Amino acid sequence: MNNLKTLFIGELQRLQRYHIIAASLVVAVIWIGVLHFTAVDDVTNIFPLLLFLDATTMSITLIGVSMFFEREEHTLKALFVSPITKGEYMISKIIGNIISNLQTLVILYLYAWIFKEINLNIFLLVFYVIVISIFHSMIGFLLAYRSKSFTELLTGVITYTFIFLIPVVLEQVGVITGELLTNLLYLLPTKAALLILNSAANGVETWEVYYGVIYLIGLSVLLSVVIRKGFEAFVAKESGI
Repeated sequence: MNNLKTLFIGELQRLQRYHIIAASLVVAVIWIGVLHFTAVDDVTNIFPLLLFLDATTMSITLIGVSMFFEREEHTLKALFVSPITKGEYMISKIIGNIISNLQTLVILYLYAWIFKEINLNIFLLVFYVIVISIFHSMIGFLLAYRSKSFTELLTGVITYTFIFLIPVVLEQVGVITGELLTNLLYLLPTKAALLILNSAANGVETWEVYYGVIYLIGLSVLLSVVIRKGFEAFVAKESGI
């Protein structure tokens, strides 16, 4: 527990030193701008979509960027001589990611509550954002493993966005309407993520909520096994061992 606490504090310090927290706040300001210039007073329906975009892309990016800078500073070598475990290292990063995403949730919700109209269950949103953040943190680890440069990391994030996010968003806004395509989208974890967020705002069916939560948690567990197995090889490679 002490190791995890130390790692978490160190993670927050690194996020601040690398200006990742500042970048997250800038993105939150952008989402506030979207809410501000939305023509409707009640932002209940658009709010989950903004949370979806933030909790998915930012979770991946924050993990990837943080690990990239650690690799550049050769801090990963310390893992071989320190008493911390790979599980503690991963958990500290995931917790940092969750806090960043919850920070955005609170900022956006307060703005909408004060300046707009919103009717959402904030406690459900907190739970859903945590679930989505954990899964997409796993994706961030995988991209960090595979990326040899910052350009490759960004390319991986963009590729994930085009394959997994954009189709789901297009369906949300009514561009994709075919029954076959909409059914195929249920295979995407991003579809599960948007469904559970939407459930806090409108009439998403109960089975879809269960599907979304169970699907994301199940995939997170499976990915955590893969990530833990590949972590030592990743650190050894990046440390030149």
